[in-house]
Amino acid sequence: MRPESERARALRRSEIRVLFDAALRHPGAIRLEVGEPSFTTPDHVIDAAMNAARAGFTKYGPNGGLVSLRELLAAKIAKVDGFEVDPDQVVVTPGGMNALSSTFMALIDPGDEVLIPTPGFPNMDQMVSLFGGVPVFYPLSADNGFLPDLAMLEKAVTAKTHLLFINTPSNPTGAVFPSGLMEGLADLCQRHDLWLLSDEVYDELILDEGIGHTAAGRFDTDGRVVTVYSFSKVYAMTGWRVGYAVAPAGVASTLRKLQEPLVSCPSTVSQKAAEAALTGPRRPFDEMLEAYRRRRLAAVAASSAAGLTVVRPQGTLYMLLDVSSWARPSLDFALSLLEHQGVSVAPGSVFGPAGEGWVRISLAAEDAEIVEGIERIAAHLRQGS
Repeated sequence: MRPESERARALRRSEIRVLFDAALRHPGAIRLEVGEPSFTTPDHVIDAAMNAARAGFTKYGPNGGLVSLRELLAAKIAKVDGFEVDPDQVVVTPGGMNALSSTFMALIDPGDEVLIPTPGFPNMDQMVSLFGGVPVFYPLSADNGFLPDLAMLEKAVTAKTHLLFINTPSNPTGAVFPSGLMEGLADLCQRHDLWLLSDEVYDELILDEGIGHTAAGRFDTDGRVVTVYSFSKVYAMTGWRVGYAVAPAGVASTLRKLQEPLVSCPSTVSQKAAEAALTGPRRPFDEMLEAYRRRRLAAVAASSAAGLTVVRPQGTLYMLLDVSSWARPSLDFALSLLEHQGVSVAPGSVFGPAGEGWVRISLAAEDAEIVEGIERIAAHLRQGS
């Protein structure tokens, strides 16, 4: 029998999922490895989906999403993200991951180099490789707040570089890029004629009061920026699978075309739920944000009390803990921690080469679990086994 394709065989399994599966074999384990909000989707969103299903929104929809939702998203982008787009520039997808993968498929050819941050969102290098591209990591330093270094990026660009991928607010670092940096990144891409793919799915999860999210789209003067957003974390709608890409008109048209052979269309019921999330009461989402801020405060305090080094996240629902005193790889630490302390974390290695020496914890768990988990992490580091 012929073997599976080489690209499928080369695909690595996410180490976060390795810990996810391992934790299932440890009943009662403290689960800090996956960014799954502890909140359920608000009632008004669920009610809207049920009403939509009864009203007949159970059939195929347009490849790029319902017009009614795309119009609402264009208004949201103007209000929240600060730039104007036509609804036809918005492409609704089955989750942010589909928006990202479709964009890579649309923009890169075999051999094209793609600049990817590390520590950075897992799976990006895998996506690039699946479509024949060449992932090239650019490191982010804790000493620089995990922000991209423009001078370093300049040196990383080659004749084969085709696209720069960025993520703010960042998973796993929690860094929020300031306006000047975003403008500099857009300028770099313009000077070197690169596409800029900006993952901004945590745009409304800013933990530091007094700062805001700056969208890359605000600095797109010549149609080279594609931005990806999602309903999953901001609205506690992970299972509904609704994301969207905002792109120049020609790219948006290509993304809609790609939807047909890949997924046909996003779920119409889920899209009606997304409309309710945009138009309904904000209070449930504001309360979630306040809970994440409270949990961040508790996590930083617990880490300091336990003698752990952390980089205080400005946004998202994640925080990195320094476990570099552990002499072996971070995956080894994470599996050992689960076995001996009953705590599941995401090993830093899943976030690229610069992720080694760190583990990521999720602030999606309850306050007491986060604090207890951090105390057990510190105890495991002291024991060294």
